[in-house]
Amino acid sequence: MLTLLTSMYLVVRAVSTQAEPIRVVVTGAAGQIAYSLLYSIAKGDVFGKDQPIILILLDIPPMLPVLDGVVMELQDCALPLLREVIPTDKVEVGFKDIDAAILVGSMPRKEGMERKDLLKANVAIFKTQGAALDKYAKKTVKVLVVGNPANTNCLIASKSAPSIPKENFSCLTRLDHNRACSQVAMRCGVSSDNVKNVIIWGNHSSTQYPDVHHAKVNVHGSEMAAYDAVKDEAWLRGDFISTVQQRGAAVIKARKLSSAMSAAKAICDHMRDIWFGTKEGEFISMGVYAAGNSYGIPEDLIYSFPIQIKNKTWKMVDGLPINDFSRAKMDATAAELVEERDTAMDFLSHRQKKNQNTKLSVL
Repeated sequence: MLTLLTSMYLVVRAVSTQAEPIRVVVTGAAGQIAYSLLYSIAKGDVFGKDQPIILILLDIPPMLPVLDGVVMELQDCALPLLREVIPTDKVEVGFKDIDAAILVGSMPRKEGMERKDLLKANVAIFKTQGAALDKYAKKTVKVLVVGNPANTNCLIASKSAPSIPKENFSCLTRLDHNRACSQVAMRCGVSSDNVKNVIIWGNHSSTQYPDVHHAKVNVHGSEMAAYDAVKDEAWLRGDFISTVQQRGAAVIKARKLSSAMSAAKAICDHMRDIWFGTKEGEFISMGVYAAGNSYGIPEDLIYSFPIQIKNKTWKMVDGLPINDFSRAKMDATAAELVEERDTAMDFLSHRQKKNQNTKLSVL
């Protein structure tokens, strides 16, 4: 009898202490990055092995039939943490009471399209999504912008969601960070987990600056500075930087498709660190609001910095010494971001005036 009562108590206790599901939205959910991403989220690789999840898949109306197939596959995976999958093309459904938003969907760059044309198209998308986050999401929501140009899209989304703290918005430079770690690891003949404290400064573009001046490499149990481990300054200041900067284009050239598997892995790494924190004594790279930075970067930007995270709150790693070589690279990528921001704000201003004139003409 005692054994039966004990078993019943344990069952009741297990049920009562089970975590409530969190709501996670992924935009562009019918695309190839999401296809590589959703399984990892649903099986607990990102938010924890004991955290039930409600997945909301948001995409444009023409992609809804594809989303139905994605939903069927997720159901067929029989994942115990996945409580519900909601496919939708409506922002009021997609962003309702969400705990985390992974904004993958954006207008892709097409042949012959200039960067400013891409920016113009995406400014409108991320202004709409930011406003929807502001209206429907929890104020504690953590928002990760993946769709390119990621830094400026993130800035526009944040500006369009004034009731959500700017610190809750970040953009993905973890893919660049992982690429840099991997290049150093291969050069030193070690696994990538033996490389730490690489920094990606600035924009997720070909102006980004992968910096290993503060990185450490563990070689045969001995931790040393990356420059000492690599023993090739010319490579570190030349081919290493250009390889990381151009890696996305190299993947497209070889695969005829953009990075999906590695992008999905980087998204998982980024969100998991937000949820559970970074390792003691280590920092990672992510694009965050630049206000209050100690590196002389203009403040009204989303810029990639070295970041540590604890209790779901990030802080910049301040006070790292910056040499002249790094300073020039950091300033160059900041200048590109200032130009992108100003172009985006100009588009928004013209769009707002056009809408006002349309309303006046209707009246």
